[in-house]
Amino acid sequence: QVNLLKTKFGFDDAFNYKKEEDLNAALKRCFPQGIDIYFENVGGAMLAAVLPNMRMNGRIAVCGMISQYNLEQPNGAPNLFCLVAKRIRMEGFMVLDYFGTYNKFEEEIAGYLKEGKISVVEDVAEGIENVPTALIGLFSGHNIGKQLVTIAHE
Repeated sequence: QVNLLKTKFGFDDAFNYKKEEDLNAALKRCFPQGIDIYFENVGGAMLAAVLPNMRMNGRIAVCGMISQYNLEQPNGAPNLFCLVAKRIRMEGFMVLDYFGTYNKFEEEIAGYLKEGKISVVEDVAEGIENVPTALIGLFSGHNIGKQLVTIAHE
């Protein structure tokens, strides 16, 4: 997965947060000058490690916190004072807020796909009997890319 991010998608560096023993050290290794922009969809220990590694006036776009879903007691977010001290802007986004612009988005993205400006990776499971496994895989990191299930070939 890390290799895919670096080769296919052109990331400068990447790591698997589930396999790192020290997230702070991994962030310092990959981003020695700090982080300008962070797309948050993990939460928990990852967010706690990211905050002190953000640069001044950094931005965090939040669309989810998968590590906190289905927990009886979600983890607190330490280091929140970094938002103040480093003047970080952190904002949540919900897809529901953008339904009015979907047609414009679809048209624009279709053009980018045709031009090869967007790379797509799909993880396809075969058969309706594999729906539960595919769904569970989403929450445990087993899929790579967009998870799809093929029910029938026509």
